[in-house]
Amino acid sequence: ATDRCMVGKMEDGVGRLQAEALRRKERLKALRGKQLQNKADGEPENKKVLEDEEIKHRELKLRNYAPQDEVLKQRQMPQAKPASVEEKVKDQLEAAMLAPVIEEVDLANLAPRKPDWDLKRDVAKKLEKLEKRTQRAIAELIRERLKGQADSLADAVESAKQEEEDSD
Repeated sequence: ATDRCMVGKMEDGVGRLQAEALRRKERLKALRGKQLQNKADGEPENKKVLEDEEIKHRELKLRNYAPQDEVLKQRQMPQAKPASVEEKVKDQLEAAMLAPVIEEVDLANLAPRKPDWDLKRDVAKKLEKLEKRTQRAIAELIRERLKGQADSLADAVESAKQEEEDSD
């Protein structure tokens, strides 16, 4: 008895849902009709096409199903033939063959770096600054020596002149 009662309630629920769906469809059609009347002149064409498509039902295309009915057999699609893949595979193989093959390997690129290469890289900038300072210091020392030699040379020349004058 309870099973019959449950089935009866389910049928009532399904019938009620279908009735509500029909009412909803009618309301939507009425709204569309009002919108069409309001926008009769300024309506884009694509909306008209959409409405026409809604009216037409999609045609069945039976690709994988072999129907028994004669009417449905008319809608059956012919068996599709697979496309030839041989040409595409040949093209891909030829493209792969054209890739340049490296015949010689540069051993300098493959040899591992020395363990202290990163230290040398980091110290290189500091060494450049020190090298500039060293060059300046050497140049300054040379100038001082030349200045000192020039002074001593000038003193020697003057003393020689004084001796010549004294002897005359």
